[in-house]
Amino acid sequence: MGLKKKIKPVKFYFSQHKSLYHAIKNIFGFYPGNIFLYKLAFRHKSVAQKQHGTLISNERLEYLGDAILGAVVAEFLFKLYPYEDEGFLTDMRSKLVSRVQLNKLSAKLGLDRLVQINASKSQYSKSYKGDAFEAFIGALYLDKGFDFTSQIVVKHIIKVHLDIEEIRKTEGNFKSRVIEWGQKNKKSVVFKVIDEKGQGQKKQYVVEIFIDNKSYGTEQDYSIKGAEKILSEKTWSKLKNNS
Repeated sequence: MGLKKKIKPVKFYFSQHKSLYHAIKNIFGFYPGNIFLYKLAFRHKSVAQKQHGTLISNERLEYLGDAILGAVVAEFLFKLYPYEDEGFLTDMRSKLVSRVQLNKLSAKLGLDRLVQINASKSQYSKSYKGDAFEAFIGALYLDKGFDFTSQIVVKHIIKVHLDIEEIRKTEGNFKSRVIEWGQKNKKSVVFKVIDEKGQGQKKQYVVEIFIDNKSYGTEQDYSIKGAEKILSEKTWSKLKNNS
């Protein structure tokens, strides 16, 4: 399906979901087909609904969206940099789809305002914005197919909201950078899980980083790896500023 093909919006004026229809149309220039996929994409686990004994949230769509987004970005970079090697392309893809980058994109596009989340947001992961972004991509893929999704990601997101050359200059894999910095400067770098908050789907891990036994901050996320990623980027920024 091409981007120029439009669905007549008349029926949407009478839909109980018309605000979501119009939000997506205003942001990306198309009307959704299966609106329920997008509603699910913006349902955070904190407001999951039980169906057939299972709590339903945007987590499965997030998983799918992560894979689709990775494939679209990989193809985009493959064509953009025809003479770069696999290592460069992998590093660039990691930068473009990093949790921090997706959080920023979600907020910039306004997708974060569409997320249904428990009112006490402070107790939840700061990555919920990026998670919803990936879930949206998963919903888009199921609704419109890969080609349409690829066009939206490239033409309406990457080319409009990302400065590829600026991103190319930034450091990637911040945890590795921090560890390498420690080795170069003969300082110990240790990540420790210092706390676990909540239970079940609400469980989060609090990770603290120590450099030569001195704390450089903490972060929390629904996975240890996620918390380490966010914490590593902040720590790397501190180390660069200090040096």
